[in-house]
Amino acid sequence: MRKPLNPYLVLAIAIALPGVGQVVNRQPLRGLIFLFFTILLGAYTVKTAAPEVSMIGKYAGGIFVWAIAILDAYKVARVRYEVWRHAAVTPADSR
Repeated sequence: MRKPLNPYLVLAIAIALPGVGQVVNRQPLRGLIFLFFTILLGAYTVKTAAPEVSMIGKYAGGIFVWAIAILDAYKVARVRYEVWRHAAVTPADSR
């Protein structure tokens, strides 16, 4: 089994670029879907937000999906890392 990336590295990558955390977790289609919906909902909230809404409020839909993508990428990376670590600690012959 190949050693997965450190979950904190995946977290940093996911924070920097939406959808790329999933790509480094070897889930490129999932990353593309998150990127698509980040852009789609960000554009939708820009068009529908009132003029007096702050910049964060105007992009709230995209920011929300980005936050979910960050949590998803970290969770998947953490689970994969722990499974790998557990498999490395308990060799196959001792089971």
